[in-house]
Amino acid sequence: MKKIRLTEFSHGGGCGCKIAPAVLSRLLAESPLRTLPADLLVGVETADDAAVYRFNDTQAVVATTDFFTPIVDDPFDFGRIAATNALSDVYAMGGTPIFALAIVGMPLDKLPEEVIRQILAGGESVCAAAGIPIAGGHSIDVLEPIYGLVGIGIVHPAHLKKNAGAKDGDVLILGKPLGIGILSGALKKGLLTEAGYAEMLRWTTKLNTVGPHLAKMPGVRAVTDVTGFGLAGHLLEMCRGSHLAAQVEFDRLPLIEEAVTHVRAGIATGASSRNWSSYGPSVQLAPALEEWQQKVMTDPQTSGGLLVACAPESVAAVLAAFHADGFAPAAVIGVLQAGEPLLNVV
Repeated sequence: MKKIRLTEFSHGGGCGCKIAPAVLSRLLAESPLRTLPADLLVGVETADDAAVYRFNDTQAVVATTDFFTPIVDDPFDFGRIAATNALSDVYAMGGTPIFALAIVGMPLDKLPEEVIRQILAGGESVCAAAGIPIAGGHSIDVLEPIYGLVGIGIVHPAHLKKNAGAKDGDVLILGKPLGIGILSGALKKGLLTEAGYAEMLRWTTKLNTVGPHLAKMPGVRAVTDVTGFGLAGHLLEMCRGSHLAAQVEFDRLPLIEEAVTHVRAGIATGASSRNWSSYGPSVQLAPALEEWQQKVMTDPQTSGGLLVACAPESVAAVLAAFHADGFAPAAVIGVLQAGEPLLNVV
């Protein structure tokens, strides 16, 4: 069988194929407003990671969906990455996944059935690792390969964590290193090394299972995961939802080493530029920072890390939880402060 390169079939890849934040805002700006039920604890108000509906005083359901076009060529790896990314939104809300539904769109005239089976098998392997079944789904014949999941989870309403609710003085902690979009750009250009690919897989297939543990910590006030809008975009969502400003120290950011090499050589995704066009006016970069550092801040992450806002006295416990769950690069990256919802990078 001829070797198939999945990325040849897609104009974008992973969370980098998201609609740009500014365009999405315009599309949703005139959505009709309806009276929302009181038990809908999380809807679209702050562009949070998932919807949450309360059943009773101790149970709420977390529902999310995420799918995209290939970010890698290997079909099994593509399935793993897409499934890990989809379940991340459940973990980001403090929830525990209970089952998933598959979203499958494949160009049946271009991809052999064995390739499609491998994509599905990759997704199933991640769900098995998460301890949940894929209980159904939907499939269509389309021009580009698309795979993802509907993720369903549960959370105690008292432990629910939103991307809003942070307080002045809260410390920002990031759980995974940045650079996935840059690595995907290098892969498409045939420049990614085997070590770089291994590092890419290491983080894009690592489930954010630390989420429910963090959510039970009283000092943790807001959580989101960093995906297609980049660190700057998702942090700005937290700022707007919490009515606070943020300051990030670039030198404290955990970065994938090979990604730094590639971005300094000029490799970045189109999504990075679209992100900057969407929210650049809300970001103030220190004069000493260079263009490649701006690209890191806007780099679209696929299956990225959890971004946590916590009270200063909880920093040690939050870092310990990340490190115990295998997130060794987790680090303090900045602080939230009173002020307009802007991001200052120094």
